[in-house]
This record gives sequence, C-alpha cells and structure tokens, in this order.
Amino acid sequence: MNWVFLILAGIFEMIGVLMINKLHKDRNLISLVLLVGGFGLSFLFLSIAMETLPMGTAYAVWTGIGASGGAILGMVFYGEPRNALRILFIAMVLGSAVGLKLVS
Repeated sequence: MNWVFLILAGIFEMIGVLMINKLHKDRNLISLVLLVGGFGLSFLFLSIAMETLPMGTAYAVWTGIGASGGAILGMVFYGEPRNALRILFIAMVLGSAVGLKLVS
C-alpha cells in the first residue's frame, strides 16, 4: 500500500509543478490554492510512504515521478520540445524508479 501512497505523492508533485507554471502565467487564487494543495498532498503521501519504505528509495522514486511527469506535462500543455533524446532520458528516469522498486 505504501507504494500506492508513493505514486500518489509523485502525482501530486506533478500537479504542484504544473501549477507553478500556471501561477506564473495567470496569477490567480485558484492556481495558488492548487499549487499549495498539490505540494501539500505530495509531502503528506510521501511521509506516509516513508513509514515503511527506505528513505533513499522513496525519495528517488518521488523525485523521478515528479521530474519526469513535469517534463511530460510541459510537453503536453506548454509546447516544450519533444525530441527522441528527451523522451529517452525521461524513460530512463522512470525505468530507474521501477528498478528501485524491484530491488527494495
């Protein structure tokens, strides 16, 4: 169950990162609330996951989901470049997260 909490933490990290960009563009209360809520829930779920998962593994997977997800969302919503090398490196980050789960 803690892996589910860790994945949820990563998803909310992605929402927080997405809202940083949205707040920068729009400057409205809804974007600010979603930013604080996204990061707040991310930290909450991360702390729950870390009750049983090793700190290093949990943090690496959490940041991997957040960084990869942020890059993917940037490509989807903000027209950031979508070249083969960028996608390869995102896949490597996600593959590393899966590898950490397999060995822990």
